[in-house]
Amino acid sequence: MKDWVFELACTGMANRAADAEAWANTAVRLWAGLSGLAALDLYRPSTATAHDPFNDDGPGPRFIAMLAFPSREALERVAGSSAFATSFAERPAGLDFTGSAFERHFYPVAGEAKPAPLTAPFSYVVRYHKPAEDEAAFIRNYVETHPPTLATLPGIRAVMCYFPLPVQAAALAPAGYMIGNEVVFDDVAAFNAAMQSPVRQELRRHFREFPPFRGRNTHFAMDRTRHAG
Repeated sequence: MKDWVFELACTGMANRAADAEAWANTAVRLWAGLSGLAALDLYRPSTATAHDPFNDDGPGPRFIAMLAFPSREALERVAGSSAFATSFAERPAGLDFTGSAFERHFYPVAGEAKPAPLTAPFSYVVRYHKPAEDEAAFIRNYVETHPPTLATLPGIRAVMCYFPLPVQAAALAPAGYMIGNEVVFDDVAAFNAAMQSPVRQELRRHFREFPPFRGRNTHFAMDRTRHAG
């Protein structure tokens, strides 16, 4: 199962959090009316304490907006539309924005034959940034090893990988991702329990065996709210 998504990520200092929240609340009302939109999710830093024994990258972006579409063509139409461009016209100063397009793949979890729909509200959002010595080899290794193992984490509800597309919108620079990943749980307690399981140790072993890469990799605990779809 797959769809096509546009990610808008907003970062900035803690003292700009209220401005970011106010702008996002206005923007999602505009985006919800975009033609061809299948779903609209807003991710905010988790209000609970998440614990990954191998990573602590802080609270993450002020927000991530994820606009999903049923086809690449629908994504490209909206990304190039004046309505989408207008929605970014009054971004607040002091905040940084990136816009990145993806083909998003969903993977089966917990022994199921088909991927489950995205319903659980806690997400661990992971991004690998360029460069790598061989991007294709890195992505191939990641997909072969990580999603099947992530699917066996206790309490896992969904696993997704994000494959970047050369689509830009509204003068927003893409974030320079090589691949993205997201694992979804019912709540932070379920996530924390999964991070203490032997499966997390196996995932760390996979990480050590990845083909060489020099970019950042980030891990952010986020609460997701669906606004459309």
